[in-house]
Amino acid sequence: MNGPFERDRIAILKHRLARGEISRRDFAAALALIAGGAALGMPARRAQAQAGELVFVNWGGDASTAYDTAYGQPFFEATGIRVRQDGSGPTEGAIAAQFESGRPAWDIVDADPFSAEALGKKGMMEPIDYTVVDRGKMRPGFGWDHSASTYFYSYILAYDAAKFGDDPPKSMADFFDVEKYPGKRSMYKWGAGMWEAALLADGVPRDQLYPLDLARAHAKIAAIKEHVVAFWGGGSESQSILLNGEASMALVWSTRAKLIEQDSGGDISFTWADGLIAPGAMAVIKGNPGGREAAMQFIAFAQDPERQVVMFRMIGQGPANPAADALLPPEEARYNPVDPANFAQQIPLDMPWYEANYAAALDEYLKIISA
Repeated sequence: MNGPFERDRIAILKHRLARGEISRRDFAAALALIAGGAALGMPARRAQAQAGELVFVNWGGDASTAYDTAYGQPFFEATGIRVRQDGSGPTEGAIAAQFESGRPAWDIVDADPFSAEALGKKGMMEPIDYTVVDRGKMRPGFGWDHSASTYFYSYILAYDAAKFGDDPPKSMADFFDVEKYPGKRSMYKWGAGMWEAALLADGVPRDQLYPLDLARAHAKIAAIKEHVVAFWGGGSESQSILLNGEASMALVWSTRAKLIEQDSGGDISFTWADGLIAPGAMAVIKGNPGGREAAMQFIAFAQDPERQVVMFRMIGQGPANPAADALLPPEEARYNPVDPANFAQQIPLDMPWYEANYAAALDEYLKIISA
């Protein structure tokens, strides 16, 4: 799930820079990254581990800049351990290949928790040291054996407020109700969150979603498919579909909500109701060159709520540390997927289910939407 989402965060940061919403100070770290090839608009470069440093692998471009600004540079100042940003993309296969090489060049990866847990059960990932990493600085239920939550995003319903007026869609059931709310729809190409949305619309109670009834979900999606104008693969695509009027509602990433609302002058709005929350996490490759202890120190360092607020403001990551909630004024908290008022309306994706079922479920989903 992470790859397309991470690339979207890069696009969002560029958009915000162009708008003047992010200060030049926030981009100061980019100058240090230019020589390393991970700065704006440049191809991702694989970092090589050196003595007394860590390599943090993310999805490149502006995400690398944000991670360096929020965590990397402050960690170096606090510990003397330099953190090199590698933007080559920590796919599950790439992480496994690093371990299997016998001499991994990577230390810490920005991973889907279900991928980290699957690899951890194969002995490829270090267990999180919860004597160093603080469970008390995580939202309950979002610390796993081989990965520690560091941010959140959601799949939420955005809609044409100008079209629907005083009775806008308020739930996933409304998204699937083409009689009450006529018009074209748009959904996510890669399945995550769409199964849950379909089942909620079909009447499955929130607390009984898992294990997902895929046959039922796919039947619901197939029934609405003629009304789906596009299955989007990236956030900018979902945004343009709504702004261009191709669809009257869409299931989109929460990181796009503010941009869509701004760019439409308020004509496109959104709701957190029935949203599906997805976590991102940091994980450590077993046998990493920088050492397990230093890697755990970095993860613990990244739990600081003020640093997580920097990530939220730069690339829209919902903070993993609940102490960050109080640091956001109401006008910003409105766009935070894990603000208490927003979180309460949503349902977290079940990472154990995704660990066991995602690949096969996606194969079936793609058959449905491409038929």
